[in-house]
Amino acid sequence: MASLEQYQSKRDFKKTSEPAGKVPLGKGSSAGGIFVIHKHAATRLHYDLRLEHGGVLWSWAVTRGPSLDPHEKRLAVHVEDHPLDYAPFEGTIPKGEYGGGSVIVWDEGTWTPETDPAKAMKKGHISFELHGHKLHGLWHLVRLKPRAGEKRDNWLLIKSDDAAARPGEDILKEAPESVKSGLTVEEVGEGKTARGERPGVWHSNKPAAGKAKPGKRLNFIEPQLATLEREAPPGKDWLHEVKFDGYRMQAQIAGTDVRLLTRTGLDWTEKFGSEIIAELAALKCSDAIIDGEIVVLADSGVSSFALLQQDLSAKRTNRFIYYVFDLMRLDGKDLRAEPLVERKQALQELLGEQSENAAVRFSDHFSEPGKIMLEHACRMGLEGVVSKRADAPYRSGRGPTWVKSKCTARQEFVIGSYLPSEKTGRGLRSLLVGYHEGGKLHYAGRVGTGFSAKGAADLKTRLDALKATSSPFDEAVPKGKGLVWVKPELVGEVEFRSWTSDRIIRHASFQGLREDKPAEEVVQEKPKASTGKSPARAKAASSGAAEPAGAMTTTVKLSHPDKLLWPEEKISKQGLLDHYAQVWPRMEQFIVNRPLSLVRAPDGVGGPRFFQKHASAGMSDKIARMKDPTDGEEILFVRDFDGVAALVQYGVVEIHIWGCTVDELEKPDQIIFDLDPDEGVEVKAVREAALDIRGRLDELALPNFVKTSGGKGYHVLVPLKPSADWDAVKTFAHDFAKALEQASPDRYTATLSKKARTGKIFVDYLRNGRGSTTVAPYSSRAKKGATVSMPVTWPEIEAGLAPNAFPIGDKSTLKRLAQTDPWADFFAQGKALKRG
Repeated sequence: MASLEQYQSKRDFKKTSEPAGKVPLGKGSSAGGIFVIHKHAATRLHYDLRLEHGGVLWSWAVTRGPSLDPHEKRLAVHVEDHPLDYAPFEGTIPKGEYGGGSVIVWDEGTWTPETDPAKAMKKGHISFELHGHKLHGLWHLVRLKPRAGEKRDNWLLIKSDDAAARPGEDILKEAPESVKSGLTVEEVGEGKTARGERPGVWHSNKPAAGKAKPGKRLNFIEPQLATLEREAPPGKDWLHEVKFDGYRMQAQIAGTDVRLLTRTGLDWTEKFGSEIIAELAALKCSDAIIDGEIVVLADSGVSSFALLQQDLSAKRTNRFIYYVFDLMRLDGKDLRAEPLVERKQALQELLGEQSENAAVRFSDHFSEPGKIMLEHACRMGLEGVVSKRADAPYRSGRGPTWVKSKCTARQEFVIGSYLPSEKTGRGLRSLLVGYHEGGKLHYAGRVGTGFSAKGAADLKTRLDALKATSSPFDEAVPKGKGLVWVKPELVGEVEFRSWTSDRIIRHASFQGLREDKPAEEVVQEKPKASTGKSPARAKAASSGAAEPAGAMTTTVKLSHPDKLLWPEEKISKQGLLDHYAQVWPRMEQFIVNRPLSLVRAPDGVGGPRFFQKHASAGMSDKIARMKDPTDGEEILFVRDFDGVAALVQYGVVEIHIWGCTVDELEKPDQIIFDLDPDEGVEVKAVREAALDIRGRLDELALPNFVKTSGGKGYHVLVPLKPSADWDAVKTFAHDFAKALEQASPDRYTATLSKKARTGKIFVDYLRNGRGSTTVAPYSSRAKKGATVSMPVTWPEIEAGLAPNAFPIGDKSTLKRLAQTDPWADFFAQGKALKRG
């Protein structure tokens, strides 16, 4: 039973401004809720982690603060529960009172437990996800066994090794300020209440001076919509804006009255709190109608619909930003007939100078060529761009003067059915979705990822209220255990990889409900085909079908093709096989008929991993074997693409190769230098090391190639004619690495020991011995980000290319693969290794 007796007994609320609080009636939250981390400059500076449960905030004092490094285990002392209304507390507790000192809200957001929190607390191991401004991903609280006489309830706070981990980084130093006020704990201690122009009253809705009363309500204007095209339009007649990932919202200002209306005219003013309303009300005008989009920004600065949904669900309003991009009416005058550039100029003048913390912000535009703008947007992780004719009037509805081009496939779908989770209390396993065409609802596939535990439970509750006795789809759909039909009334935003030829979406991820769009308006978004395509490809594009990822086919059937091997990145077994199908024409020469070592992760990269060199029971006969003549051990290799498909089926997430073929086991055909930096060595230094090696190899007239490792370093390779034996090749590699070390002992080491590598780059020559392996070109890596070890060019390295620049299926990867193969003549350039 949650209680605040201990909390209240320690405080005199006549002297401290902390809330006394009370436990609400009922059970309160039992499956996550809000979290907050207070930075507390008491007798000793520490950080207080608080997790909502059962109507209170479970609390731990984390002495050294949270760390994003999975190797850092931070002591967390379990302390008394705090009231829920303590979460936004920020200020100074008087000296002499319990916890005297200044306090800021260092981070806040929502938390989602992996299992029942009460049982996990009792067991002493709580696993949970954080969705905050600064902290994300999976975390663990683990209770320590008490020592004799120990009175404190000691735990450890540990970051899981996932995509949100940041080994070697110190988030406490990088972001010391409050996410609520922007102040540091020292500034709060000095009595400051604001930074820059941001007001000290955070939820003021005071109307602007001179607005004595509300004006007459304005008529709703149907918004102008953009037409989807594959490419952003060229030419100087177009302006390009960021495509936001939020809720399109029309602001209507009439005197002191401010309303926020959805694209269909629904009044959502109350949903977004008071800050946006207050800033709109303060604008110097008698009336106005403004077009824009409300978003929540992720830490990367990119708008996130998922975070927006979380904040709306939690009724948290402090992160909402209203980006405005058009002005249809001002001071009684209809501006829709004016050119876009003039409307935007008037809008910018209306907003005036803005602080960087403003809740209402002007959405600027760019005049660079559309193709360049789209490339920039995709590189930054944005959804895409919206291009608008600079001279065009504002016309309601969808038309040719506004064009949207996307980096990823993404659109709304109608939910027509769901499969319940097979795990008790977990809500949904997947959604069955569709779109309208010809008056019917066409089935478009299943969406099985993207749900949080709480989000899935809430969505199931809403869908259960819409249960139906028959399918709403116009055709048969794949059955599943417990399939539940629902009335096709809810609309969900879905991100997906591509369309199949049958117009089914692949690798789909749920982003959230779109309550601003009626279900009957949801159709398949069909980009216009680009010019220059073959008629067959143009036809495929116009039908919404995906262009084939690769020409390879296989007889190997994947079991559970949607099983996620990289859960954070939503890369499944099928996604990995699609990657290999695409790169196979380039990868084949580096992998066929070569001895292999395999990294397997049958349950995904977050689960157990196995390094395997020999055959095991149940292994497909598509994976070939031969006996090593030196020791009789089995060697694994593949003969064709079927073999690679069998590796994927077997849960192989990294393919490592010997530097020889099975026909020439004793004569290597390549040398590899693997640059492995110590923790803290900058990527720039590793790039310089790769270029240094290239220069020395050039001096020796040895051809050389470079690829990203997919991790922290680079691989420099030298192709050989298979003439020298392993000892000769390894000796050359050793001598080369030692020469580097001797020339720059402060930068390089050729010694494997950790002590020798401190602050340096280990030039790993050991991979050139018989039986040693290195990750194959184009192989995936079992690392966060689902990266690829990608062959690249030296100019790309000189330009600052990162070692982990190419995730599977990412636009950067697809762009690299669309260019000339930089390693096409790798073995043709091979030279015999000469000693002397």
